[in-house]
Amino acid sequence: MRRWQRWLIAAALLGATALGVLAWRPQLALDAEFARLRWLAGASVHDVDAANHHWRYLEAGSGPVVVLVHGFTGSKENWLPIIGALSRHYRVLAPDLPGWGESERRSDGRYGFVEQAGHLDAFLAATAGQADVRVVGHSMGGGIAALWAASQPAALRQLVLMDAAGVPFDNDFSRRVRAGEHPFEVLDEATLQRQFALVFDRPPFAPWPATTALARMRAAQVDFERSVLRSIAGDESLAFAPGDAASRIAVPTLLAWCRDDRVIDASAAAVYAERIAHTETVWFDGCSHMPMMEQPAATSDALLTFFAQPDKATAAH
Repeated sequence: MRRWQRWLIAAALLGATALGVLAWRPQLALDAEFARLRWLAGASVHDVDAANHHWRYLEAGSGPVVVLVHGFTGSKENWLPIIGALSRHYRVLAPDLPGWGESERRSDGRYGFVEQAGHLDAFLAATAGQADVRVVGHSMGGGIAALWAASQPAALRQLVLMDAAGVPFDNDFSRRVRAGEHPFEVLDEATLQRQFALVFDRPPFAPWPATTALARMRAAQVDFERSVLRSIAGDESLAFAPGDAASRIAVPTLLAWCRDDRVIDASAAAVYAERIAHTETVWFDGCSHMPMMEQPAATSDALLTFFAQPDKATAAH
């Protein structure tokens, strides 16, 4: 047998072995993709203990602090497409909220809007010193950020609410939630693709076995997701606590929204605008609910433009 033939056979065997390993442990493929995206963004993984939880978070860059707060069923990795652009000017922190991603989930923990706002406060004290920070909250994370901002005006420089939950709106998604459904429920790869179709205007290509790993991870936490959904949407006094507190937000606030959001209807932006004293609004096209992933350039440009105008925004006070 010639040498090149032996090399081909060896390569084929190695390839088959790799596929076998990935089929057995598809999480390896997802971990590898996240590592690649972290490298591209210049982000590193860190750990901290705060609010009786162990947190894992991403950090990149230096300078004034920007904290990125993910949404329901989300994670710190949702922000990777824009971390690189932001970290050229700011120290960016993107945590997994307690209960989500790689941060600790406690059996006796509570993870609604109010509790997570308290958790966020402790995280900021442990990592950013709680002074002169800019906070960006997406979806559920927007509601958490709004609640925190309403109670911590001295610590906050600017606020961004991105497709943020926490105020009333009416669309198919909200009607399903009020009927007791979990529209984000993932039990297998088919339901994962269904969620992709809801939150993305154009669902991304997610190759096997990464989709297998993601579907398994989501299916394993479906009971937790249902409990959190009940705590942030089951009772109006809890579901709309961020909106009820919004009138106490004193800092300049950017409302950043996908024009065709099928999850948090665009009308929710107007509700926040009516209740927060100093706002401006930016609309994104070509996305449903995940502007930082579907329109990362437009999203990072909007944030950087807003962050660069603190004097102009503060003058509105």
